[in-house]
Amino acid sequence: MKILPTEFDGQSIRRVYDEDTETWWFSVIDVVQVLTQQADDLTARKYWNQLKRRLDKEGSQLVTTCHQLKIPAADGKQRLTDVATAETLLRLVQSVPSPKAEPIKLWLAKVGYERMQEMADPALSLDRARQTWQQHGRSDKWIQQRMTAKLPATSSPTTGASTRSRQARSSPS
Repeated sequence: MKILPTEFDGQSIRRVYDEDTETWWFSVIDVVQVLTQQADDLTARKYWNQLKRRLDKEGSQLVTTCHQLKIPAADGKQRLTDVATAETLLRLVQSVPSPKAEPIKLWLAKVGYERMQEMADPALSLDRARQTWQQHGRSDKWIQQRMTAKLPATSSPTTGASTRSRQARSSPS
């Protein structure tokens, strides 16, 4: 596993990449500290512990999807830390009352609404895919080939890596 910290609003978020499952794991304490604007990780840890108890009482499965990994703490020592995938963090954000969480909540609501529209009219998802590929710099010819299945769906044009094999490796067993 590779430890590759990232930043959000100037604060470090510890994250680990598991190459075997191709999954990013993020420190829950770091994310909670940023969202709740806590001054230190001890206060953020206490907030997270209270939130875990509240979610558990409500019957939320969110806490059970968190894991613990040893990652470097502020003192440089490897310590067990609650970590979560990006999907779990998006669910966690919805449970945190914070002005910093609000833009993410609005974005999640927008994406959810768009997805419901696409389910009612699948042509909308094709339009979205076309726009996304254009934003990624794909040529109109490449997009047309992809959308008419003349370009294999199982390979990336830049890496040749199989998307289906990546999905199989990252899916839960």
